[in-house]
Amino acid sequence: MSNEIIQMLAALLGVTGIIFGAFGAHALKKIFDTEQLTSFEVGVRYQIYHALFLLFISMNDSITCVHRDWLVYLVFVGVLMFSGSIYVLNLSKLGSNKFKFLWPVTPIGGMLLIISWFLVAFSAFCK
Repeated sequence: MSNEIIQMLAALLGVTGIIFGAFGAHALKKIFDTEQLTSFEVGVRYQIYHALFLLFISMNDSITCVHRDWLVYLVFVGVLMFSGSIYVLNLSKLGSNKFKFLWPVTPIGGMLLIISWFLVAFSAFCK
């Protein structure tokens, strides 16, 4: 995967993270209780962190022994699962709460993100 594609994915996560953050800070602040707002903010924060992580991956040529494409997939899918499920679960509480079945997706996404960080650490030691 080219650096440009990785940077595009990072920008996509970054811009949508800012949009969701603004949405949470302004529109949802009046609707969500403190627990929901805190949860939503965690999703936003992790999305922004991992957008920056993808930029780091795209600019770091020392990640050699880990297949970089797999690393990018783990991060991107991990963010979609972790942050995305947090957004959907919290927003669904405003309506019928019919997406409650998605709760297992959040920890699976979190595990993918943890694995991606371990792979970067492994890459530092395998040179």
